Amino acid sequence: MRVGPADVRRAVRRLGTRVRRTPTVVVDVEGIPVVLKLELLQHTGSFKPRGAFNRVLSEPVLPRRLVAASGGNHGVAVAFVARELGLAAEIFVPETTPMVKRRRIESLGAELVVVGRHYQQALEASRERADRADTLEVHAYDHPATVAGQGTMAYELDGQVPDLDAVLVAVGGGGLVAGVCAWFDSRVQVVAVEPVDAPTLHRAVEAGRPVDVDVGGVAADSLGATRVGATPFATIERRLAEVLLVSDDAIVAAQWWLWDRLRLVAEPGGATALAALIEGVYRPVGGARVAVVVCGANTDPATVAGSHGPGR
Repeated sequence: MRVGPADVRRAVRRLGTRVRRTPTVVVDVEGIPVVLKLELLQHTGSFKPRGAFNRVLSEPVLPRRLVAASGGNHGVAVAFVARELGLAAEIFVPETTPMVKRRRIESLGAELVVVGRHYQQALEASRERADRADTLEVHAYDHPATVAGQGTMAYELDGQVPDLDAVLVAVGGGGLVAGVCAWFDSRVQVVAVEPVDAPTLHRAVEAGRPVDVDVGGVAADSLGATRVGATPFATIERRLAEVLLVSDDAIVAAQWWLWDRLRLVAEPGGATALAALIEGVYRPVGGARVAVVVCGANTDPATVAGSHGPGR
């Protein structure tokens, strides 16, 4: 299913005040004026509650239990949504999920289950548990309601920066970038940014369809989906300007930049879109107004402030 602006508008109405209207800030990055959309200040430290809330609230009747597989951020979001709506939640994560995200899931009252080395193994285990009465599987990215919910971030940004020409978005399974494409619908250039070691969307675009990809690197816990979702891919087609790849070194440098200049702690996946400007793989044409989505903060602050600075 291809998600569009009308779906995003419905999600905006459905979510109401359940999510934060995150701020923007104008900064100079490598001599380029850029608007940062600080979605890392969203509830739970990432954009994920938007899609999770919309997915659950789009059901005609609320379930009693939510089940989800996640590399971390989606699991935290589903646990948060469950707590806010008075539901139970069971979250399946792979062994690679950082402890900071595991602890956050449990602190929100969800049951945490650690399964396998990769997200796909956690997903398979979660689907076995989801096959019960009064239980809803909340997929991290491959559902129209999830994509529309993530698109509410773009709806906000459109109101905050009405003269926007381009927006850079990090990609894992494709839910966020698809939501951005769904709202802007080719009015604004949407540029996807992926780690070179997790080129999931890049390979899908090359193949003309979602394909399985080996993933790794510093952002694998949040951007390590091995296959882009079918719904995101259908939504992205003919709306996406380009897909860029960035190195782990550039991602780490972008994390440090956000800490050094703004005192913002971003996880590697959250800093990936900014890395395209830091590394120079993206340069706006002329005086184009560019926004970068900083989409996640869930990491140990000491790993950013203590070890990513120049010369360290």
